[in-house]
Amino acid sequence: MPGMTTAAIDRRPGRRCHNALNTLHSTHYFSPDLDRELGALGITDPRAVNFAARAAALGPVGPGTVTATFYNYKYDLVARHVPAVWETARPPEVLAARARAVDATLRRLLGARVLASAELAEAAELALRACEACARPARPLYSAHADLPVPEEPHLAYWHAATLLREHRGDGHLAVLTAAGLDGLEALVTHTATGRGLAPKWVLRTRGWSAGEWDAAAGRLRERGLLDADGELTERGAALRAEIEEETDRLDTAPYEHLGAAGVARLTELATAFARTAVAAGAFPADLFGKG
Repeated sequence: MPGMTTAAIDRRPGRRCHNALNTLHSTHYFSPDLDRELGALGITDPRAVNFAARAAALGPVGPGTVTATFYNYKYDLVARHVPAVWETARPPEVLAARARAVDATLRRLLGARVLASAELAEAAELALRACEACARPARPLYSAHADLPVPEEPHLAYWHAATLLREHRGDGHLAVLTAAGLDGLEALVTHTATGRGLAPKWVLRTRGWSAGEWDAAAGRLRERGLLDADGELTERGAALRAEIEEETDRLDTAPYEHLGAAGVARLTELATAFARTAVAAGAFPADLFGKG
């Protein structure tokens, strides 16, 4: 893939930091607090809740924009809920409801002691400092969220910064997947084959794809020599996934270089501790990840 000439530079610390930050960001997608807050606005279908919560920062966009920026959802599923969801609740109302849900979720998962800690305030400061070096061009979800005000309370400021860093990396990642010739479903199949992606049943439940479409995508990947007959990554497939992550790292270098090695190490330490606390509190379904 193009852009690999600086592969000798180790950018994995930034990836590890992002992964820890993203874990806490992602808790709200599985939170009953989000269902409750958006349900109060009249948005009750779980898929509509997901689309509204993440896309609201973009404004009252249509299904094409959501499909493009989310990448691995089937357009037909998106179109069932978008733009109709904006007739139920306007994006500013959804954003306010999401903020209330995130507040309730983090209070429940982390507890009062963590929320009042100097460590959380420090993590928020470090994460926001990293965000200073994020770039808007060609990053629609990041750029839309960067237009939102930074919350005053440390736990919400930390979540906001984690969201910016997650979407900044994610927007770049989609460009890399496109360059690698993987469509949204193929990206999911190969990611699941690494053992780190969503379990297939969660993909089929939430992304709108059928089992037949999953199998067809796997067939295309086998024809390319990326999957074997058992659905495992071949050597070539594993190399491609590694290249994709390395190129994503390269496109996401700026925030972590700006923060500096010591800052990245400290933010990773803090973010990992918060993520472990949230996971131990039951933030995610037990069967969310893996090949089952």
